[in-house]
Amino acid sequence: MAWAHQPVLYHEVLRALRPYSPGRYVDGTVGAGGHAFGILDASSPAGLLLGLDVDPEALRLAADRLASFGGRVILRRASYATLTEQLHAVGWEAVDGILLDVGLSSMQVDTPERGFSFREDAPLDMRFDPEQPLTAADLVNTLDEQALADLLWRYGEERRSRQVARAIVRHRPIYTTRRLAEVVAAATSAGRRGMHPATRTFQALRIAVNRELENLEAVLPQAVEALAPGGRLAVIAFHSLEDRIVKRFLRAASGYCSCPPERPWCECDASARLRLLRPFPIRPTAEEVAANPRARSARLRVAQKLA
Repeated sequence: MAWAHQPVLYHEVLRALRPYSPGRYVDGTVGAGGHAFGILDASSPAGLLLGLDVDPEALRLAADRLASFGGRVILRRASYATLTEQLHAVGWEAVDGILLDVGLSSMQVDTPERGFSFREDAPLDMRFDPEQPLTAADLVNTLDEQALADLLWRYGEERRSRQVARAIVRHRPIYTTRRLAEVVAAATSAGRRGMHPATRTFQALRIAVNRELENLEAVLPQAVEALAPGGRLAVIAFHSLEDRIVKRFLRAASGYCSCPPERPWCECDASARLRLLRPFPIRPTAEEVAANPRARSARLRVAQKLA
């Protein structure tokens, strides 16, 4: 399958990272190679890039797209949660920029058989890494009602989590995306407008299957350690759960005290290792959203490593 989709916030990412030659860069979610191409092009002729992804199809597409850069690009099938390990494996002690484009890619959602979308009928899969054992069907069909409701609330912020969980348990087994969407819609559609009633359920299952929030929490401190002084970290998040983790981490790493305001002195030993380059996230332009509606919820946060 050919893939030439323009990545979200492409120009903003390049302005944020300021790639140069002979800098070293990491794209922790290389996907089809869109952002990576821009970083390598901007860091010509000697910039290097390490691209990580757990999805073998993404790596295949990235290899094709980035082939013209030859030995300047290294692709590894690995989670960004193992960033330190991957840098050691290629012999890099420090890097000048790290990009994390967190969450589901357009390539994955547009491949119906992967089971990410409720708009196509497919096996209830949702794995970024097709070789990992846990699927969305496993969660749907094995969790008890309380655990399922907690999952939907925590990862999907589904206000009707108990109602949805009860309906799922009552209609089990459920093995396809269409059947799950039908069950959720029947349980929640009354009085709900706009967003498809299964959206939050699918989000919650995908996040849980791929341990997205845990992996994000794991990689952020590794990224700070990996950056050389003056190096930059850029993170694109697409929903509030991801963005909240990134925002809190960057604030803490920038020296903001996290103690409750009623305490008379700081007890968290806040010290600055990063400098926030903008107090608020960078959002896509109206033109980008018009061209790619999926970009509408993207938020880019950028910080720089202090000496």
